[in-house]
Amino acid sequence: MDVRPAGLKTGLLCLGGALALYGSSVAAQGTDGRFAPEQIKQGAALFARNCAPCHGARMADPQSAFDLRKFPQDEKTRFVNVLTRGKNAMPPLGGLFGPDEIDALWAYVVAGEKP
Repeated sequence: MDVRPAGLKTGLLCLGGALALYGSSVAAQGTDGRFAPEQIKQGAALFARNCAPCHGARMADPQSAFDLRKFPQDEKTRFVNVLTRGKNAMPPLGGLFGPDEIDALWAYVVAGEKP
């Protein structure tokens, strides 16, 4: 018989879920915090097909879109929000990518082509 209050059980379940999501995100990175080469390669391929027409082949198109090589590496939430909801001339692409693909795109933006 579980004698913990119902609110505590719910809180523990939420905390457990949050830790599981965090753990899966950390697992996608190497032990030293860098991304796995396969994930960066997957992100590069996704970028080439879906993002390069506007952002340029190497994340920089001086003619129009934001230079993603300069995207702040500590702002993954902002990256995901813009990718999924859109911003300015960028359309919302939320339904186009799954969570693993979004993580791969993020890995490419963080670790990929740099000036």
